[in-house]
Amino acid sequence: MVRGNNQVPNQHFKKKWHNVIGKVNPIGGVRTWFNQPARKVRRRTARAAKAAAVFPRPAAGPLRPVVRGQTVKYNSKRREGRGFTLDELKEAGIPAKMARTIGIAVDSRRRNRSLEGLQDNVNRLKAYKAALVVFPRRANKPKSGDSTAEECKAATQFAGKLMPVTTAKPTLEKIAITDAMKAESAYGTLRLERMNKRMAGMRKKRAEDAAAEDKE
Repeated sequence: MVRGNNQVPNQHFKKKWHNVIGKVNPIGGVRTWFNQPARKVRRRTARAAKAAAVFPRPAAGPLRPVVRGQTVKYNSKRREGRGFTLDELKEAGIPAKMARTIGIAVDSRRRNRSLEGLQDNVNRLKAYKAALVVFPRRANKPKSGDSTAEECKAATQFAGKLMPVTTAKPTLEKIAITDAMKAESAYGTLRLERMNKRMAGMRKKRAEDAAAEDKE
């Protein structure tokens, strides 16, 4: 409010906001976004062109492993990694040089930190290998490991996410609350264990002193 019987200040606060130069639009003016329908068509056309270029390989790209985040914040989440390790390929019986030619991503720098993650990715590779159809380079001269002519003829390009990462939701086990559970005090149990931890050193020292006196 204005103090006293004075004139109300004429502060217009940038009425022409659509011409204001700021951090959002340094050149000034309202930025429009009318080309989204055209961009949608362009992205769809690009996806179709990519799928046709990589045919008969999957349109989503090569198969990638299941890894976990590297920090405490994200290490509980599973996601797709860069590529399979050499140990994972060795356990699955797939040579590293051959893996890249059949649509499997390889990352020689990654290391396996747990046996569980190694086995999960090995099973992933075996499942992919079981459903794989390998086209021969020369139709009249197939090599060992190539699929038959009937399998190649019936094969179609896989569209969509290739073996997506899924997370199984844990199931909750429900039990009936008994009278013994109600009688127990969680607060008292925690206090008792905290006291036992605090007095562990003192009790150990007393026991050692008592044992020394008995020997004397």
